[in-house]
Amino acid sequence: MLWSERLWVPIWWWAAGGAVAVLLAAEIHMGAPGIRAWLPYVVLLPLIAWALFAFSRLRVEVVADTGASGAELRVGKAHLPLDVVSKAAVVPATAKSAALGRQLDPLAFVQHRTWVKQMVIVVLDDPDDPTPYWLVSTKRPEELLAVLTAHGVEAR
Repeated sequence: MLWSERLWVPIWWWAAGGAVAVLLAAEIHMGAPGIRAWLPYVVLLPLIAWALFAFSRLRVEVVADTGASGAELRVGKAHLPLDVVSKAAVVPATAKSAALGRQLDPLAFVQHRTWVKQMVIVVLDDPDDPTPYWLVSTKRPEELLAVLTAHGVEAR
C-alpha cells in the first residue's frame, strides 16, 4: 500500500441523519401504541446509519503491484495499472462543476462524492480502453498526485 484514503461522509451528516430518523420514528410513535411505538426507532436508526456507512465505502488507493505494471490506482472496486496512465492533474473546487458538467466526456470513469471539494483527473494512454480519463474525488489531491508522479505519471 503506497497511499490510501477513505472518503467518509461529513460528521454533521451523521447528526442530521440521526435527527431525521428520530423525527420520522416520533411521527409514527405518536399515532401508534404498543410495539408500533418503539419499532420505528429500532428500524430507522440502524437504516440511516447503514446508508451513511454505505456512502463512506469508497476507498482511493495506490497499491504496489507485483506484476509487470509496477503499481496501480484503485478506486472502489475498479483498478488501473499506472503504466497506462499518461498524465494526472488536480481539479480544483472552482473547476469541479465544469469538469462534471459541460466538459465531461461520456466515456469517462467518474467516482464523485458531493461532500469532497477537489478531484484528480487521470488521463489514460491505452489504445485497448475506450475510457479517456478517470475523474476521482479526493480530499488530499496533492498527496495522490505526488504518489502518482513518483511512479512515472506526468503531473500537469
